[in-house]
Amino acid sequence: MRIFAFILLFFGCWHICQGQWFTETYTLRSGWNAIYFHGDASYATPEVLFEDYPEVLEVWRWNSNIDEAQFTDTPLIPSSGTEEWTVWSRDGTYTGLTEMFGQNAYLIKCSTAVVDTLSMAIKQLAMPPSATWVRSGANLMGFPTAIDGSGNFPYFANYFSTFPGAVASNVRIYKYTGGDFSATNPLQIFTTTTERLDRTQAYWFDSEVVGDFYSPLKVSLSDSSGMHFGRMRSVVTMRLYNAESTPMTVTIEPVDSVTAPVSETAITGSVPLTLRTYDTGSLSWTESLIEQPFNQVVGPKSSVELSFGIDRSAASMAEGSSDAYFGSLLHLTDGGDLLDLYLPVSAQKNTMAGLWIGEVQVNSVECKAAGYLTDTETASSYPLRYLFHLDDTGESRLLSQVYLGVLDNSTKSYGICTSESSLAESNLGEAAKLVAAHLPLDQVQTPTSGGFALGSAMSYSVVTGFDSATNPFVHQYHPDHDNFSGSSSLAAGEESYDISRNVTFTVAATADDAPDGTVSTGYGTRFVAGTYSETITGFHKESITAAGTFVLQRISEIGSITTP
Repeated sequence: MRIFAFILLFFGCWHICQGQWFTETYTLRSGWNAIYFHGDASYATPEVLFEDYPEVLEVWRWNSNIDEAQFTDTPLIPSSGTEEWTVWSRDGTYTGLTEMFGQNAYLIKCSTAVVDTLSMAIKQLAMPPSATWVRSGANLMGFPTAIDGSGNFPYFANYFSTFPGAVASNVRIYKYTGGDFSATNPLQIFTTTTERLDRTQAYWFDSEVVGDFYSPLKVSLSDSSGMHFGRMRSVVTMRLYNAESTPMTVTIEPVDSVTAPVSETAITGSVPLTLRTYDTGSLSWTESLIEQPFNQVVGPKSSVELSFGIDRSAASMAEGSSDAYFGSLLHLTDGGDLLDLYLPVSAQKNTMAGLWIGEVQVNSVECKAAGYLTDTETASSYPLRYLFHLDDTGESRLLSQVYLGVLDNSTKSYGICTSESSLAESNLGEAAKLVAAHLPLDQVQTPTSGGFALGSAMSYSVVTGFDSATNPFVHQYHPDHDNFSGSSSLAAGEESYDISRNVTFTVAATADDAPDGTVSTGYGTRFVAGTYSETITGFHKESITAAGTFVLQRISEIGSITTP
């Protein structure tokens, strides 16, 4: 089972988050502005993203985590020739910036056509908050602050009271105010007790501190990318840590996602999220659907862990199609009007669709040699790797090889394919390939009978042609087995033979019905098991049978596959 643990760990890096969207509105002035994207907007190029805002002339992304600072004098005045900045301009002078990533700060240069202010609304994919302060002191950052009852953001001093190094007396803080670069743009902030921290803006902090502070409330999830339940996850935990010296009341509210961009996966509906509580009397968990906001008190300098589940029996999910995608947001605010966080929540209908990989342990082989024992049990089992994909329509495919990576399609989406030519050439270095080496090359087989389902048997016919490079009768280094007579190729049966393998996988309905040693936790969603049989013709004048057991694990929940 170690191979499966490695595979699951590896492909955890390929987790793809889709749509839980919100809209952030920015107020821009003529000249230079600094804004912060709390969510991701990489679904569109800058040309498309700012198509409705022709006043935006240039966009500069600050890259803080580089090996060595390259700016000539100060990072406050950007230079396109350094690694700290990636730039896009409307006139085509700069083309390096092609995607607007989340949790990043950007400088925006607007034309003089902006007489007063420009209101710019950008749709973004929600992301859990994060921040990395670098010791060099060149920190261009934004923070998920909240607007209080009077329509104001919190003061710097209040917000950073638990992270005082960011606003210490020897720290210089700057903000951009519009206009050309000058003595007043960026403008130094001298009084943190009267200056408010705008969540849409980015600020320079010349603070030589190291940390991950982004708000007085730290949110940690069991899945660092968000509250993603996929097809099979049932629990996501959330840990809330209050860094302040007074109690914090956190309001948690489910919120609908705005409509996904046209290029992204459409959202069928919101995720029916539940709050799980442990009953010490019955020693079991109970779940209640979250339909209204609720409060959670977090003590001073202490933490609270919450457990969230999903009601997959809810009508919205139960009646949806097998490829339906559900996305929403979990909105966190505090009673002190300091912070405002959006966490992404997503799920898909619980089907067995996706990519499965596993091994058959063959422990029984029929012997045809005259005079030998008729016992078919082998001295030790030997493994055969198998790859299956089950799509959203319920059709299964037996594969000899499969690729996972960015597809060469209009959206450059991450997906599964059976040919390298279907991958985006620019992203080949990020792709992964899995192979079942004992099968003929480029095999994509649909079942001859049955299908991939619990309690069902599925059979496939795999034929290795007499002239196939993988046929064991063909040996290019031995003239008696090269399938040639002089310069002419021979027909089937003259020197090599077609080899047919009819394989059958019988999937156990429950873990109790599976081979010994199968655990019940995750059975049917994360893994399946059962018995295997195979009939081989072409090796011997008579057919040969083999048998064993198998375990398959799902390593991707993507229910579509690209085949030639």
